[in-house]
Amino acid sequence: MNKIILMVIMLLPMIVTIAYATGADDILGVWNNQEQDAKIEIKKCGNKYCGKIVWLKVSNYSEGSNEGVPGTPKVDHNNPDKNLRRSPVIGLPIVHDFSYAGGNVWYDGRVYDPKNGRTYSGKLTLVSPDQLNLRGFIGISLFGRTAIWTR
Repeated sequence: MNKIILMVIMLLPMIVTIAYATGADDILGVWNNQEQDAKIEIKKCGNKYCGKIVWLKVSNYSEGSNEGVPGTPKVDHNNPDKNLRRSPVIGLPIVHDFSYAGGNVWYDGRVYDPKNGRTYSGKLTLVSPDQLNLRGFIGISLFGRTAIWTR
């Protein structure tokens, strides 16, 4: 009996995630990143989903910064394209081309991380109306990491 109870407890998070049915547009809106230092607005871009940074906890370079002139807006200085390194981080597109797979999953997208200038393949899973799991990876989903975004 104890083994059955333990098994149910271990499977409960998966059962809840699978049972949570969504619609394609349920990810639309503003999300806090895992660190709570940025907000990303996800919207429809044609028949796909995309998102951009709309708020930063610290939007300007601070006194003594080595990355930019103190008091000026933060820019995408890690971008591999030198022509884009002066783009402001607020307004920066970071979620690209996600398609709705059904249920609570959006897939086949790309995620740009301005902290390191890299772009990853991505998958979004809406765990609840207020939690979105963003999986960024290279190659296959097994080799990556998941960030939890909240509303």
